[in-house]
Amino acid sequence: MADFVRDVMTAGVVAVRPDASLVEAAQLMRAQDIGDVLVADGQRVVGMLTDRDITVRAVAEGVDPLTASVRSVCTPDPLVVAPQDPVTAAVALMRQHAVRRLPVVEDGLPVGMVSLGDLAEAQDPDSALAHISRAAPDE
Repeated sequence: MADFVRDVMTAGVVAVRPDASLVEAAQLMRAQDIGDVLVADGQRVVGMLTDRDITVRAVAEGVDPLTASVRSVCTPDPLVVAPQDPVTAAVALMRQHAVRRLPVVEDGLPVGMVSLGDLAEAQDPDSALAHISRAAPDE
């Protein structure tokens, strides 16, 4: 397995403003073929929003996704890791807090994301999770 987060992370980030609507965020996720976006106020990470957050915290509660802001349903102040952190530290954080992905932040700026799928591909490329992570999305 790789030693450092930088060796397994997905570089680059997709972010939305806290005041963006849930529809804007969902459209961005669809366009980028991703299931999560960072919520950023300028360059500072202030939250994390997943497709599941939109579904469970908004749509299932009857919240109007056209008017609801990302801030209202995102997970605020997400746990983060640095590119130079050991992979074992990222795994421990994910396990301890039951999260599937962590933003990677360097010098206060978001530079990537590390997910369970990234870790599976690095540790066991033949695992079911690694195959699922590499698979093309369903349209």
